[in-house]
Amino acid sequence: MEVRKLQNYINGEWVASESNELEEVRNPAWDKLLCHVPMSTQTEVYRAVQAAKDAFPEWRNTPPVTRCRYLLRLIELMEERFDELSRVQTTEHGKTIDESRGETRRAIEMVEVASGIPSLMQGFNLEDIAVGIDEYAIYQPLGVFCTLAPFNFPFMVPLWYLPFAIACGNTFIVKPSPRAPMSQADLFMLFDEVGLPPGVVNLVNGATDVANNLMEHPDIQGVTFVGSTPVGRIVYRKCGEAGKKVIAQTGAKNFIVIMPDAELDSSMASLMSSFFGNTGQRCLSGANALVVGDDAFYKRFADKFVEAAANIKVGDGLDESVQMGPLQNVASKQRVAGVIERGIKEGAKLALDGRKLNLVGDVPETCFLNPTVFENVTPDMSLAREEIFGPVASLLRAKDLDEAIRIINGIPYGNAASIYTTSGKWARQFQHDVEAGNVGINIGIVAPMSFFPFGGRKDSFFGVTHGQGRDVIRFFTDPKIVIQRWF
Repeated sequence: MEVRKLQNYINGEWVASESNELEEVRNPAWDKLLCHVPMSTQTEVYRAVQAAKDAFPEWRNTPPVTRCRYLLRLIELMEERFDELSRVQTTEHGKTIDESRGETRRAIEMVEVASGIPSLMQGFNLEDIAVGIDEYAIYQPLGVFCTLAPFNFPFMVPLWYLPFAIACGNTFIVKPSPRAPMSQADLFMLFDEVGLPPGVVNLVNGATDVANNLMEHPDIQGVTFVGSTPVGRIVYRKCGEAGKKVIAQTGAKNFIVIMPDAELDSSMASLMSSFFGNTGQRCLSGANALVVGDDAFYKRFADKFVEAAANIKVGDGLDESVQMGPLQNVASKQRVAGVIERGIKEGAKLALDGRKLNLVGDVPETCFLNPTVFENVTPDMSLAREEIFGPVASLLRAKDLDEAIRIINGIPYGNAASIYTTSGKWARQFQHDVEAGNVGINIGIVAPMSFFPFGGRKDSFFGVTHGQGRDVIRFFTDPKIVIQRWF
């Protein structure tokens, strides 16, 4: 691929950044330079905010049905460029091409749901709250919003927010992750082709400084963020201090409970996808398999789990035979390798060492690890408590479901939790008692559809409303209450 120098998209035009500070984006499978991404200046950020602010009055007064026609055209273009959009995600991130196709499909679904905004944005009313007086609520847009996007789903996550925001009548700014900015650049080429009015959508490349400039700008009404919990706390605090609305969907340490009646053979494929899909770099990844049952059942599960993990094919994600790609960059590999070493020192048993590479093809080892599995992990170990964001699975044990739920609820995160069982009684107890925003019953990846909110509790979420579904529409609007009487 040609080495690109990415530009910003401001006020309906592609513009070269004024910054001389550039960062490299490399293909993690082959360690080849893909592009240079600029660290944009404060002036450029303010220019994008001003463009979005200037575009807001006319866009806000554009009928919702008209706003949604732009989204319908966007859906057509995304379908036409489906393969192209998917390949760039694999190239810059490393995930398998099939995972990228799934990401593209979910992104399209977000736009599809947002195109129903004429119904979803409707308010409500009541006649005769008193004699001759009526009252009703109108949901109105607020102005300029922005998103601070993560690297792990660089194409999809901004679309958790952007189509809903503009369908509601707001204007929007995307700051892509500097680690994986190319897929957003390609998406904004489609926005340019759709022909949205200038300033409705804008893209500004950069890192921490750009994020701070957006959060501190007085004309930004709200911020959406997906990323780590430590950074999410900063985003939540800064937005609170500035009086801005905020959705901060943050880290995770997800448990999957394996009950003694679980159908192991039919469940193993979904467990592998949960623990090792996207190379473990997602907030919905399984991290801890918590096994309930006697020694014989535990051994049967552990043997099957380790064997299945050892057979996962690792290599370049563009190879259709590959089931797991590299970590996104060298630093991520080094960090996860350090986690493995720390787990050994903590006393966990390394049942499968992913540092011993077995790769498909002649790819360089730069960013690769194979799946790793630890046994004899206890709830107090860092392996069980801290987010790893890599292909590392920990096996724990509990004497019964009550203890399993206590262990899960004792962890500071509350993003997702799943149970594998054939018992409706156990399933209902689990979904009722577990402290997690997304709960799976015989489902390893609890990814809500675009018309449901993306849950999260405790240290996995900061805010009031969540992304996706009805929640995000409430985030991008505010109810105006009208009480009227006519003489």
